[in-house]
Amino acid sequence: MPYLSSSLDVTQLPSWQALVAHRERLASFSMRQAFAADPKRFETFSLSGCGLFLDYSKNLINTETRELLVNLAREVGLEKGIRALFDGELLNNTEQRPALHTALRRPLGDKVEVDGVDIIPEVQRVLQQMTELVGRIHNGLWRGYTEKPITDVVNIGIGGSFLGPQLVSEALLPFAQRGVRCHYLANIDGSEFHELVAKLRAETTLFIVSSKSFGTLETLKNAQAARGWYLAQGGSEAELYRHFIAVSSNREAAVGFGIREENIFPMWDWVGGRYSLWSAIGLPIALSIGMSNFKELLSGAYRMDEHFKTAPFEENMPVLLALLGVWYGNFWNAQSHAILPYDHYLRNITKHLQQLDMESNGKSVRGDGQPVSVATGPVIWGGVGCNGQHAYHQLLHQGTQLIPADFIVPVSSYNPVADHHQWLYANCLSQSQALMLGKSREEAEAELRAKGMSEDDVQRLAPHKVIPGNRPSNTLVMERVSPRRLGALIAMYEHKVFVQSVIWGNNAFDQWGVELGKELGKGVYSRMVGSDEVAAEDGSTQGLIDFFRGRHRG
Repeated sequence: MPYLSSSLDVTQLPSWQALVAHRERLASFSMRQAFAADPKRFETFSLSGCGLFLDYSKNLINTETRELLVNLAREVGLEKGIRALFDGELLNNTEQRPALHTALRRPLGDKVEVDGVDIIPEVQRVLQQMTELVGRIHNGLWRGYTEKPITDVVNIGIGGSFLGPQLVSEALLPFAQRGVRCHYLANIDGSEFHELVAKLRAETTLFIVSSKSFGTLETLKNAQAARGWYLAQGGSEAELYRHFIAVSSNREAAVGFGIREENIFPMWDWVGGRYSLWSAIGLPIALSIGMSNFKELLSGAYRMDEHFKTAPFEENMPVLLALLGVWYGNFWNAQSHAILPYDHYLRNITKHLQQLDMESNGKSVRGDGQPVSVATGPVIWGGVGCNGQHAYHQLLHQGTQLIPADFIVPVSSYNPVADHHQWLYANCLSQSQALMLGKSREEAEAELRAKGMSEDDVQRLAPHKVIPGNRPSNTLVMERVSPRRLGALIAMYEHKVFVQSVIWGNNAFDQWGVELGKELGKGVYSRMVGSDEVAAEDGSTQGLIDFFRGRHRG
């Protein structure tokens, strides 16, 4: 049995009721006033660890809020939940599996058992297998069918087999090894495939087919297209093994595709796709940045694991971020959360966190199958900071919704240009400051009068210049984006999501909602191509099928 008291209605807990009452008392709370009243507020609500610095002082909280939120974490049994996560208990209760992505970054001397078998030796064996492959490719020893070395690697995968590896390999581009370029093919859209292969030569391209089942529709279709392209470019079936490897638990299907057994890397049931970049799913990362840097990535994640396990909740980064998310989602009616990286290399972190958070906690039932009693996962959105300032930050500042935000920014750039980075960092800080301060009616009027406007114009324009302020944000700072710091950052968000699932009582490690569309898609396809003449379940879908059939010409 899983550890969770998944029949728990969190709203009935004394700690939850205390937070309800506290929220009422904070109805008129002003961050402006809080900073003015407490010169040490920044020190009180900030901490560092694992190469990251977290400032959470710009939140609608005081020390009592933090205390009450921590009490909630304790009352739901978070300590027990954390132990269960690392010990490999069956947290994924619908599939009767542990969630042991943390085991992928544990050192050789550790021991973690699944069904009575220590899995660490197998994890280390796969790491060694990855090391050998990466070394052969980087040293020019892996040759294509014309005996030329591999120059391009294409990862074919979708979801967790794509988003995490893409984020990391792009975020760590300054660490990229010379001579090997990594590409990603995910969408089942012929245009994406066409645009990619136009830049490649079959004789120097290696494809990694990443699919646990070796049957994911999008991945398998793209793998088949890649195989067809390879053959059309002059490759042969006999030498297919030089150009295709697999990460899969279905060895038979991979071998049937033409991949040699020794070039099949395992997937395990105890690792979910969105938590899998630390495994052989991370092969494109390792091929991009080298195995040494990949192990530094693992080391950074492990450091965050240890911080998560041992730090008091009051000083625990993932726990604090999770509790703040609960505070806003359940007590302030926030329905979304913005991720705003101020770094070009981190531009895809929002997409990875979308899947991590929304696929994990986008649930409406608890672990026992009963409806949840509170709102669960928020909509995760955002993008590169300065670009967003000229797009959706208007809504953050003056819209009617409360949208908490995480700002992520490095102190130094790998590519300094004049004073660009100073301005980038300044923009990051000024945006969080503006969200907090806002602009009062009095300030707006004074600003307009200082420009020499008539009083009529002042009164006409002032309402439009008022910015409410008092909008919460966190700022995460690192000296530079590095493998170790990035590993810690991603692991921090993994643990944040888990903490929230413990509080809400849902299973963060299944994704049955994803499966429904896949199942229905097969029936829609059959009706579109005419192999199934039975009408669709609803008139809209049937009408759109008929529209397609009446116009499509293959």
